[in-house]
Amino acid sequence: MRILLSFMQDSGAAPHAIPAYRFWTYYIKNGIEESGMKWMEIPGLDWAAGMVPYEKDPALEQWKQQAWTQTIDYIKTNRQLFDIFLCYLYPKQIDINAIKQIRAMGVPCVNFYCDNIRSFSKLPSEFKIFDLVWVPEFEALNMYQTAGVAHINLPMPMWVAPEYRTLPVRETGAITFIGSKDYLRAQLLANVIDKGLPVQITGTGWHNENESATVLPASNLSAKINNQLQLIRQTGLKAFAAYHVKRFNKQDQVLINAENLFEKPDFDEYIRLSRESMITLGINRVPTFYGFGKNMLTYSRLRDLEAPMLGACYLTEYTKGLTYLYELGTDVETYADADELVLKSRELARSESRRKQLRIKSQQKALGAHSIPESLQKIKTRLFN
Repeated sequence: MRILLSFMQDSGAAPHAIPAYRFWTYYIKNGIEESGMKWMEIPGLDWAAGMVPYEKDPALEQWKQQAWTQTIDYIKTNRQLFDIFLCYLYPKQIDINAIKQIRAMGVPCVNFYCDNIRSFSKLPSEFKIFDLVWVPEFEALNMYQTAGVAHINLPMPMWVAPEYRTLPVRETGAITFIGSKDYLRAQLLANVIDKGLPVQITGTGWHNENESATVLPASNLSAKINNQLQLIRQTGLKAFAAYHVKRFNKQDQVLINAENLFEKPDFDEYIRLSRESMITLGINRVPTFYGFGKNMLTYSRLRDLEAPMLGACYLTEYTKGLTYLYELGTDVETYADADELVLKSRELARSESRRKQLRIKSQQKALGAHSIPESLQKIKTRLFN
């Protein structure tokens, strides 16, 4: 299958001032190549630039006009060179009429989107234009079914280099969490540390790093107002109010001892920590502002694929979606709360053979059944069988 790709590519210069995104292009291109399929892209088109402006910003409309005109012209000239158009587009980036034109030229259009349940209370109408939406979260499937949007439930597109697809040759004694800081993660980790579990924490925000690729651009008053209005349109007034109540809640003022906090690792250290830690932790809870009484959502994250692919001994937070990815207790271990996290960590720390079994089983499952080549083959079958 030959794929025309729109997956967060940028100009290749300095990254845009939006949350980290370049890994998506890296993963999907390598996964396509490994599958034996081919990708091509529209020369010079900066897809990630469409993520920078706020909704209704004139700069966004200008980007859409330029980007989709360039896309339509390219497809008209090169239609014979590819079979599908595979995208990772946010609703604000989508031009419905452009997608209609592409489909009219006989090109099936597939959009990947993650963080569905975190982003939407109601599925955006823009997603209805695609032939198929690649949905990684099991918890979001009902939203797509209710909206009547064609979709396929496949794992997130994760790829690791072949040199990391073996078991680590050494194991440290560390219990490690790698991830950006938010108050839910801080609460959980502070709780388990108070219970005596010596977790080493590293990632963005724990030391207040100034990461240019993850800092949102400064906005003027008009932009802030537009952003707040968009939040109301997307989530509703009740959710908007709940969001601001929680924003000022003191629950995010969680203190963690300095000896448990480590500097954000570079790429090589990130890989080493994931692979060689005695236990690598995953946390699947995320903050939500869809209600006053509910503080969080849980769903399986990209880390639930990456850590097993790297050969980690992985202990992650339970979500129902994990039961469709792994045999729990055999491939990966899960916990439901802080007490179970501490209990299972201590059990794993006592059993080297158990840790090795988890490393082997989860790596085999993730690299096999949940790889990008497997997902692309299922998309191909769905579209052309």
